[in-house]
Amino acid sequence: MTQAALDQFTQRVTEIYGDAQNNQQIAREILTICQCFADKTSRSVLEVPTATGHKRWSEEDIILITYGNSVQTADEMPLKTLSDFLRERLADVINSVHILPFFPYSSDDGFSVIDYRQVHPDWGTWEDVASIADNFDLMIDLVINHCSRENLWFIDYIGNREPYTDYFIEVDPATDVSLVTRPRNTPLLTPVHTHRGVRHVWATFSEDQIDLNFANPEVLFEFVKIYLFYIEQGARFIRLDAVAFLWKQLGTTCLHLSQTHAAVKLLRDIVNFVAPEVVVITETNVPVKENLSYFGNSDEAHMVYQFGLPPLVLHALNRGNASFLSDWADAIPPLPEGCSYLNFTASHDGIGVRPVEGLLPEREVQDLIDSMHRFGGFVSMKANSDGSESPYEINITLFDACMGTRRGPDHHQVQRFLCSQAIMLAMQGIPAVYIHSLTASPNDLEHVEQTGRTRSINRRIWEEHELEYLLSNPVTPQAEVFTELTRMLRIRRAQPAFSPDARQDVVKINTDLFILKRTSEDNSQRIFAISNVTERILKLPLATLGFLENGLSDLLAHEKRIVEDELVLYPYQTVWLSNT
Repeated sequence: MTQAALDQFTQRVTEIYGDAQNNQQIAREILTICQCFADKTSRSVLEVPTATGHKRWSEEDIILITYGNSVQTADEMPLKTLSDFLRERLADVINSVHILPFFPYSSDDGFSVIDYRQVHPDWGTWEDVASIADNFDLMIDLVINHCSRENLWFIDYIGNREPYTDYFIEVDPATDVSLVTRPRNTPLLTPVHTHRGVRHVWATFSEDQIDLNFANPEVLFEFVKIYLFYIEQGARFIRLDAVAFLWKQLGTTCLHLSQTHAAVKLLRDIVNFVAPEVVVITETNVPVKENLSYFGNSDEAHMVYQFGLPPLVLHALNRGNASFLSDWADAIPPLPEGCSYLNFTASHDGIGVRPVEGLLPEREVQDLIDSMHRFGGFVSMKANSDGSESPYEINITLFDACMGTRRGPDHHQVQRFLCSQAIMLAMQGIPAVYIHSLTASPNDLEHVEQTGRTRSINRRIWEEHELEYLLSNPVTPQAEVFTELTRMLRIRRAQPAFSPDARQDVVKINTDLFILKRTSEDNSQRIFAISNVTERILKLPLATLGFLENGLSDLLAHEKRIVEDELVLYPYQTVWLSNT
């Protein structure tokens, strides 16, 4: 038993529980759980925690986001099909895979977990997960805020069986909960028939997703065990789903409370002592300043999602104006030591609207929403404390979101979409590409009709033979996007200036261009990533640009191209100009 670990855990536990608990006893239990994990995996609990500056990533890190059943075929478990698809199609393109919750679930495509330690029986086994982890670094979701009402913990709560009677949060329905921040427009409290009569329990996201009571240390112990179990199964990245809502305190917003931050710091401390290779990522779909708070003082999340990036990139391409995107990127504060961003433009969720609060004027947000409606999308609403509703996220595939501008659809869809990806790939951080971006998936309105959920529009399940046909047929947009995007990813992985730790500077010339300058850590490589966000051909004499020198080579050119005197950019074209 290391005293350093015990002292650190005791400090965090005290930050969570104050003086209401025997904090050292709780810390000792957490240390015991860590020691059991270390013994089982032939590790040790370190005498000294891993330093903040421990190297955890490089320019070669690229993550694919996918469901376990995003690609399937008859007579084969989807995780096996996915493993084969990744190995055959993407072995030299990505090195990491985020498999969205692949556990038994009752709703929300995995995020209402019935059993945290089992693989969905219709999808495969832990052996199938291990086969993916053998070839790619693995990201696993820790769905930490809530569980399914079919979870055995909740069933035992209903049956009044100890210790589960205190695993969930009961609230008198007459209580004023109007201050609580809501990501949905469903009631916060849901009635449940128990052996003790009707009780109203806290349910932030839906009546099937019941929030857990972290004021009870037993709940904390459960999740520390699950967290380490996922690491034991090969997880290099742990994504803390909906973690911002974790701690509840009536009379507050129940969002980003200090106890929540302390719990994330505790999870970071744990890997610092027993699994230094693991990267902790917080998923907090909130305005930028709130999102960045999860870095703490380089002692909380290793990575946070760049939630502002998807709506701002889409806005720039939809409006043909990069000014808001450039202003946001220019204002991003320097990364704390040992921290980075996870950059994405699309995921299983919609395109969040909350992250652009204070960044885009309301009229610009509404114009974007109106445009997405014309392209077949939907908008999900959230409840406000005054009883009103406001937009929370846009539900649409990114490929179809790029089918036109605010003037309507046009013939630039593929180029505009690839521009969105090139911008994302040049940003400081680790890029994460959603499988439905890679495959240029259109809106799945049939899936929406089947499920009754607008989010299903972006959660297509591909039949392997159909997908392979589309990817193998060069005239399809799927083949065009897949071929070009995988080419870009390969090129990106070879550039030191695209390391997550490489410097980033924003260059502002005009509203037509989004320009990043990336400089490798050793200053040997400079890349100017220049994107034309308009449908016009731009001719830019180098003399007027000023920051560019002659003789830079375009890494994205299909044939070697040296830029001299003038830079010509076709509609939605991106160039990566490098000095090496």
